Amino acid sequence: MEREEIQKRLKKELDKNRYEHTLGVMYTAGSLAMAYGYDYEKAMIAGLLHDCAKCLPTEKKISLCEKNDILVSKVERENPGLLHAKAGMVLAEEAYGVKDPQILHAIKVHTTGEPDMNTLDKIIYIADYIEPLRCEAPHLSIIRQIAFSDLNQCMAEILYDTLHYLSGRKGSVDPTTQLTYQFYEPYGKDQPWKH
Repeated sequence: MEREEIQKRLKKELDKNRYEHTLGVMYTAGSLAMAYGYDYEKAMIAGLLHDCAKCLPTEKKISLCEKNDILVSKVERENPGLLHAKAGMVLAEEAYGVKDPQILHAIKVHTTGEPDMNTLDKIIYIADYIEPLRCEAPHLSIIRQIAFSDLNQCMAEILYDTLHYLSGRKGSVDPTTQLTYQFYEPYGKDQPWKH
């Protein structure tokens, strides 16, 4: 399925705010891909589809995962919003015809991350965090600059802020996010907000 066709279909499937966010991630992913010499069309398709399962009911997300033998963890059952990434990987393949394993993997890991991510994984994870409509995350202007100079450092800074934010909320933190931060932490710099 061509990108334009996917875009038209998503406009019907997602609510207005999610669709606008999706376009922001698509264009940001394309920009990051160009900055790092990566295939921008592939990055834009992954960005376009990263939240394709976001508006599905929880039961449908769980069902998509279970039907495809994808483990649903205790933390994901407690925080079903996390499941849209794994369910999105399945939906991208089944409903949108994506066969590229790198695109599917980037969709799968865009929420929690995972240690030692490939370039496309990092592009989608970062684009989801910094796209132009995002405004609530702390240190966003600095993180946006870092995104275009060092993907690994950017991962470290985003994960630090994410874990700091999640630790102040009720509920469990997905252990994969913690493991991802431990992997990228050495790439981080001593930022003023870390003191």
